[in-house]
Amino acid sequence: MRLSSFRCAMMLAVALAFVGSTGCGLIGARKPLSVRQQIWARIAKVPGAQVSISMRDVERGLAFDLYPDTVFHAASLMKVPVLFALYDAFATGRLRPDQTIRLVNQFRSIADSSTYVLDPADDSDSTVYARVGQEVALRWLAERMITHSSNLATNALITLLEPTKITALARELGAKNTLVLRGVEDTPAFRKGMNNVTTASDMVMLFIALQSRRVGDSTATADMLHILEQQAFNSQIPAGLPPGTPVAHKTGSITATRHDAGLVYPPGKAPYAIAIMTRNIADPQVADALAADCSRLIWEWLAK
Repeated sequence: MRLSSFRCAMMLAVALAFVGSTGCGLIGARKPLSVRQQIWARIAKVPGAQVSISMRDVERGLAFDLYPDTVFHAASLMKVPVLFALYDAFATGRLRPDQTIRLVNQFRSIADSSTYVLDPADDSDSTVYARVGQEVALRWLAERMITHSSNLATNALITLLEPTKITALARELGAKNTLVLRGVEDTPAFRKGMNNVTTASDMVMLFIALQSRRVGDSTATADMLHILEQQAFNSQIPAGLPPGTPVAHKTGSITATRHDAGLVYPPGKAPYAIAIMTRNIADPQVADALAADCSRLIWEWLAK
């Protein structure tokens, strides 16, 4: 089904949900809605919303997909493969976590080689700018990039690691459609459509690779998970879960686009990987509430 068919599919899903919930056309007791019907009905409440979901519970062999291979602007989800590439460099000895670089706020556009700087007012983590001109540790940059989504920390690491190598590692880990082309706020490149992209299924593959220790050894894996668990923005996937449920995840957002992806840790069970990506929703709160409800519905389905 093409992405342009979202509206027709939602109308059909709502109709099916109505039939299933009222028993119209059925004999006997009401038939409970499937998780897919519930999610479609929830999406239908947000006119024009486009949603992609992928979930894998590897231990139990359970999966859920809704347009999992639809390509989205990655927004800050691209910081996950950047993190992995950094720890891969640590593992091979090319770099060290305590190694420092001089932090600068000047970058070169991949579109026309012009230089550009980042505005602290447009960055979710303005505190990193206080360190411009100073030597900063690579692990500290990684932590700020993930926990507070620092664009300045991200661009510093992308410049060091190189986008082609970051993309190559993501592909090796199973993220077949993910492309890391450039740093954040490269406006000339954005205008030419030269953007970082990913899919829900790719993000799930990356988090499965992390959990499976295919990104680094047990120590590196534990450190990356620790950083991801300290995520400061928790209004999407975690908001749909029981309070206190551990989640190692990363969010991303641009205009009318909101994403969240990571690992959810149900008590006493192995984690499941999940990615929820949305676009064409102008109000961030509406988008976050939709993602939280989808997260909740999948949690409840898995708990049965």
